[in-house]
Amino acid sequence: MERKNLIVGQSGGPTAAINSSLAGVYIGAKELGADKVYGMRYGIEGLLKEKIVDLDDTLDCELNIELLKRTPSSYLGSCRYKLPEVKEGDEVYKKIFEVLDKYNIGIFIYIGGNDSMDTIKKLSDYAKINGSKIRFVGVPKTVDNDLPVTDHTPGYGSAAKYIATCISEIVRDSNVYDLKSVTFVEIMGRNAGWLTAAAALAKNNLNDGPDFILLPEIGLDLKHFIKILSDKMQTKGNIVVAVSEGIKDTKGHHISEDECNVDAFGHKMLSGTAAFLAKRIKNELGVKTRAVEINTLQRAAAHLQSRTDIDEAFNIGFLGVKAGIDGDSGVMMNFERLENAPYLSVVKKCDISLVANIERKVPREWISEDGFYVNEHFIQYAKPLIMGELSNIVCDGIQSHIKSL
Repeated sequence: MERKNLIVGQSGGPTAAINSSLAGVYIGAKELGADKVYGMRYGIEGLLKEKIVDLDDTLDCELNIELLKRTPSSYLGSCRYKLPEVKEGDEVYKKIFEVLDKYNIGIFIYIGGNDSMDTIKKLSDYAKINGSKIRFVGVPKTVDNDLPVTDHTPGYGSAAKYIATCISEIVRDSNVYDLKSVTFVEIMGRNAGWLTAAAALAKNNLNDGPDFILLPEIGLDLKHFIKILSDKMQTKGNIVVAVSEGIKDTKGHHISEDECNVDAFGHKMLSGTAAFLAKRIKNELGVKTRAVEINTLQRAAAHLQSRTDIDEAFNIGFLGVKAGIDGDSGVMMNFERLENAPYLSVVKKCDISLVANIERKVPREWISEDGFYVNEHFIQYAKPLIMGELSNIVCDGIQSHIKSL
């Protein structure tokens, strides 16, 4: 008998759009004939502990679906669990497939970024080797926007919208006093500068953007940059610099690298880049400096969701289910852009091996020649992704979210 149950999980860092993809998966499963739609609590790590919920119990009305779309973080919970290589032993895989068999799962959907696609690849490869007919489909998610193949990732547009808004407000605040100052705004991005580049979107006919944008794609010659800053302050007293947490010096070393702390996938923990630069510039130039670290707010700001982002996140989740029903496995859903103006994209699918553990960086040709800003190529690419707003669902003056599991 064909298995008609589906299970979905979320993994890696959350976004303001990841739950819209979850809503798309749920609605897609219900409309396309799944008998049961299960959620794994805390990703693959929770699945191993059989922490499984029936999503019919909570997503039981249209209001809850709409609230879910507007809820930040990962509704099902997340993890950063790296599956071992099969050649190292298949005990973990046997346990996973035992649980999937127990719940009669036919389709496994995982919403996540680079490392989550590694999970999909390993599970789909194991299924092929062992003759399992369970289909494994990846639905992309990451504010970092660093997945290959896809034009962009769900979650990026909303985070970019929030960053651009914050930068515009910080620029206004920095101009309050008649004095010389430099404000460093630290933005997420370990190796790819997509989020930091979004600071440029703050600049339009009514608002000002940052004066400099420092990306990890460009090695920072700090002495040269200090000279550039000093020259700039001769004509402009208050400077705002958007800086990626992952910027490196010209030798390739992260400015704020913590060698002692790494996650399960070996990623070094980064923090304090803005604080480091603020202290250095204060000592070198003798001006007022400030370090602003947006931190997790940029991935949790559901009150500034991009309508484009939320709609696309829902659709790609829905179509991920369809891909599984159609028999696809070992694939990731992705966007292909057809037009910039008016913006138009379509959802496609690609082999997971083209995505897993591969990072996509901001192209050099989208960065200014001096390396301190982005150019019009980036603006044309990113601007459509932040367009549109969702109507708020408010309780006691605060935007409402779905109740936690």
